[in-house]
Amino acid sequence: MSDAKATSFGAAADDYEAARPDYPFEAVAWMLAQLPDGARRIADVGAGTGKLTRVLAQAPDAQVVAIDPDPVMLAKLRETVPGVSTFTGTAEELPLSDASLDAVVLGQAWHWVDPVGASAEIGRVMRPGGTLGLIWNTRDSRTGWVRRLTAIMHASVAEVLLDTTGPAVAAPFGRLEAKEWEWVRPMTRTQLHRMADSRSHLITASVPDRRRIHDDMDALFDELGLTWEQTIELPYVTRAFRAVRG
Repeated sequence: MSDAKATSFGAAADDYEAARPDYPFEAVAWMLAQLPDGARRIADVGAGTGKLTRVLAQAPDAQVVAIDPDPVMLAKLRETVPGVSTFTGTAEELPLSDASLDAVVLGQAWHWVDPVGASAEIGRVMRPGGTLGLIWNTRDSRTGWVRRLTAIMHASVAEVLLDTTGPAVAAPFGRLEAKEWEWVRPMTRTQLHRMADSRSHLITASVPDRRRIHDDMDALFDELGLTWEQTIELPYVTRAFRAVRG
């Protein structure tokens, strides 16, 4: 992972766990659908608090390991997904042996890595025919108030990538396949504020900038008539990608 924003999330681990959405099971299943029978050893890289890890752990006979550069995030993951082995590392430097995995997945993380170096390193630890899966939950900014919310919070590195060139992988992986799922998540004003606080832009922002962003969010919510007790349906798009190791 490349910069201070990429490694800032431990400072907001509780907000990240409380306010970030889980991944749709069907999207995760699609990423791994091409695995050969009996292939069950999977690494969640950039695992954070375990949002993706817990979905992987539901698969029958899955042997899941979680890897993240931030020990604070891994400590939260061990609370939320007990029993999963955790390791400190990055996509470019994995603490795993050669050809030891059937699949590697990254949730909300590939935009932080060097795609060439990460592809080579993930290829090293994966058996031929294994799957690399990339997945993001993003707010659907085709809805007017969501587009205004994103402008207030600032578009993330991931959102810019997905709305422009899209992710890229390199050797030894082949062409990326892609699929999307649309869904909604009811959220309170408090949850929306915590979601903002879990984003790298706010984590690394100055106190005055953070205050201004939250004030602007409240002005939007007031305009929408969203009280602290009510929920509003926040539309999401889950974008998943998969590639096979040659």
